[in-house]
Amino acid sequence: MIDEPFFPYQSLASDLLAFLPEDSTDGSHDLSHIHRVWINVRRLQEKEGGDLEALLAATILHDCVAVEKNSPLRAQASTLSAKKAASILERMSWSTSRIELVAHAVKTHSFSAGFEPRTLEAKILQDSDRLDAIGMVGVARCFYISGRMGSALYDFTNPEAVGREYQDKRFAIEHFHTKLLKLASGFQTAEGARVAAVRHARLNSFLDDFMEEIGAPGRTEL
Repeated sequence: MIDEPFFPYQSLASDLLAFLPEDSTDGSHDLSHIHRVWINVRRLQEKEGGDLEALLAATILHDCVAVEKNSPLRAQASTLSAKKAASILERMSWSTSRIELVAHAVKTHSFSAGFEPRTLEAKILQDSDRLDAIGMVGVARCFYISGRMGSALYDFTNPEAVGREYQDKRFAIEHFHTKLLKLASGFQTAEGARVAAVRHARLNSFLDDFMEEIGAPGRTEL
C-alpha cells in the first residue's frame, strides 16, 4: 500500500520501531518527527540518489537513544544512538559495510555534535533532520521544547536582546538567533539547500510578524 507511512520499507520499519525507547515523553522527537524526517529523506533521495533502505534504517534509529535538550549528555546523543543502531542491525544480520553506512549517518546527523558527514546517505539524513528544525514545523518545535524546559516566550523589557547576548534557555524567541536562523547555510545537498531556503524565509517572516505584534522595533532580515 502506497499510503503506508514508511513505504516502501514498512516491514523493516515495523521491526526497527520496536527498538525505540517507550518511555520518552519528548513530542519534538517522537514518531511524527521520524515520519517527517522520512518524508524529507524521500524527497532528497529522489533528487540526489543514495541507498534508500539504509536511509530508512538511519531515519528510524537516528534518535534511538533519548537525551533531553538540557542534559549534559546532549552532545553525545548521536554517538550513543549510532552505537545502539549498529548493535540492532548486527542482530538483524546486516552486513558490516551497511551497518557502518547507517551508523555513520546516525552519528553525523546532529547539529550539536558537530561531526562532518562523509557519505551521501549521511548528508541526506543530516539535511532531512535539519529541515524539520526550520520553517513552520521548526517554529512549533521551538516553542514546544521551550515550554518543556520552562522558558518564557520573550523578554518583554528587551525583546530584541539589544546590548546583551541572546539567552535562548530563558527566552524561546531568542533560539531563532542562536540556532534556527543559522541552519539554512549549512546544508549538504543541493535539494536540501533549496528547500531550506524556502523554510528559512518562513522563519524570517514569522519573526518579523511576531516582533510587530509585541510592539518591538523593526528588524533587519537575516
